[in-house]
Amino acid sequence: MPSEVRPPCKERILLAACTLAAVLGLAGCGTTREAMSGRVSASRDASEEAASSLEKAIAASRRAGALPGRTALSAWIECAVTAHAAMADADDGQAPAAAALATRCSESFLTQALRFRDAWSEGEQAVEGTGIFLELRNASPNLGATLRIVPANDVSMSRFGGRRHSKPGFGVPVALISPRCTHAPACRLLPPSGVFRSATAWIQAGPGGGPPHLVLAHPVRSGSIRTGARTWVLAMDTSAFYAAGLRDSPIRRLSIWGLLGGQELGRRAGVYLLEDYDPQKRPLVMVHGLGSSPLTWASLSNAVWADPELRNRYQVWQLVYPTNDPVLVARLRVQDHLDAAWAVLDPAGDDAARRGMVLVGHSMGGVVARLLTVDSGDALWRTAFLRPPAELVGDGEDLAALERMFRFRPYPGVRRATFLAAPHRGSPAAESLAGRLAHRLVGRRTPEIRALRRIARQNAAAVPEALRKTYLRGSINSISTLRGSQPVMRVARSLPPAPGIPYHSIAGHLPGTVPPSDGVVPVHSALLEGSASMLVVPSRHNVHEHDLAIAEVVRILHEDREASIRAPGRAHADGPQAARLQPEEGSTPATLRRQL
Repeated sequence: MPSEVRPPCKERILLAACTLAAVLGLAGCGTTREAMSGRVSASRDASEEAASSLEKAIAASRRAGALPGRTALSAWIECAVTAHAAMADADDGQAPAAAALATRCSESFLTQALRFRDAWSEGEQAVEGTGIFLELRNASPNLGATLRIVPANDVSMSRFGGRRHSKPGFGVPVALISPRCTHAPACRLLPPSGVFRSATAWIQAGPGGGPPHLVLAHPVRSGSIRTGARTWVLAMDTSAFYAAGLRDSPIRRLSIWGLLGGQELGRRAGVYLLEDYDPQKRPLVMVHGLGSSPLTWASLSNAVWADPELRNRYQVWQLVYPTNDPVLVARLRVQDHLDAAWAVLDPAGDDAARRGMVLVGHSMGGVVARLLTVDSGDALWRTAFLRPPAELVGDGEDLAALERMFRFRPYPGVRRATFLAAPHRGSPAAESLAGRLAHRLVGRRTPEIRALRRIARQNAAAVPEALRKTYLRGSINSISTLRGSQPVMRVARSLPPAPGIPYHSIAGHLPGTVPPSDGVVPVHSALLEGSASMLVVPSRHNVHEHDLAIAEVVRILHEDREASIRAPGRAHADGPQAARLQPEEGSTPATLRRQL
């Protein structure tokens, strides 16, 4: 603590000028000197009062630290409130110490209070007899009336490979968790496990002498707070909310049962928004792979939220869909889920977000994502049937379902796509003994395949002989359609994304595999001709969780459309661990492998 409180610099200069004028015998400064002396005295009084507030906060902190459990709650509040007041009044040398103490005392209060109270709601409440007012500032409208508060530092980062992304500042980063809302149609687009959002917490005095306020502010929308003439940037943790919200989610277990025909995942299928919908931000739509779930995107989502530019530019959407469906049916399901989401969020179809979707797909999800960029024309129908739809007999709904499955156009609004370890040319794993066993185990309850069986029975002569037995048995599922030999999918694999939609390929290469592969998908199957960029990462099939692949997706998201294709024919090395390939026009994955 300084021994003497000095007046502000401007006043010291003016006072010195008037003193010099008096020495020279000039008039007109007497009153000014008196005024300056008065201001200096007032400034000294204010600074001493601020110093006194900080000293009181320090004393309250020491007192709280010596008290057991619940008896310390009121002392931690006193410390936080008094230190918060000193943040405005203390001099520049002491204000940061006041802010740090206000944060520490707020955190200590929360640590103790959360032992005694699990459910919180906005408004006045008591914690073990200690009164406090919970204030939600710029909070998500989707949060429910009852909240759980989880300090960010208490949340394990194991789901993110130990990577926590945080930013220092004022306040205590926390995660807010509530049951999924029910008051609006958009609530159906939130994860069934609940609503989880980031917040920054601190305690300050209540207005008009009312109870002290425990403030929970959205760290991005609020950004900072002002105390007196000072502005304080809020601390923020962009990782904890997602890890805390999905800590007890059953979705990973349900995804495996869904692959085997379990129906619970189907009841949860759809698009899920991980943040509040913003009509200006581009949806980053993540499509998981076979037997997987949205949890597989945890590390990539974490990286996007950690990047301020990407956080302000993209909103993360994650898809849940049963992966036992044949690939063409899965594509149709994802299309329907996206349609349902847009019908709720943008029924007029005029939001900027609607025209800027970016798809990211892993494994089977990458194949589905690619098919969302394709115009099939009649190519798939002519492979599946020898006659056009108008010449087939059968139930009208069955025929309509087959037309939707075999004839489609690029999904409206898709701007860019990235495919990671996607078996665009099939996977040998689906042809292996294990793949054939899995084919027998994977469920076959798809309505479209039942419709296909009925139409095939009624129009046997219209079905190619090579497909007739398969249709009549209905023995088609996700495993069978990932085989390189499947006739319809072989044609589907030859269909490139529509012009105007740049796309990127990322493959994994497990050293020692011959031919090169990630252990499941060959490199040549994952690298798609015409890609704006290609990257091979030393990785197993979970390449989407590899640091180099995540960095590549982040790079792609930063890259605008005009700069998406670099100088052709050059290989770019990202250190010794990765190779980025820029294809020449007409280049093939085989030639790119030779470049590697």
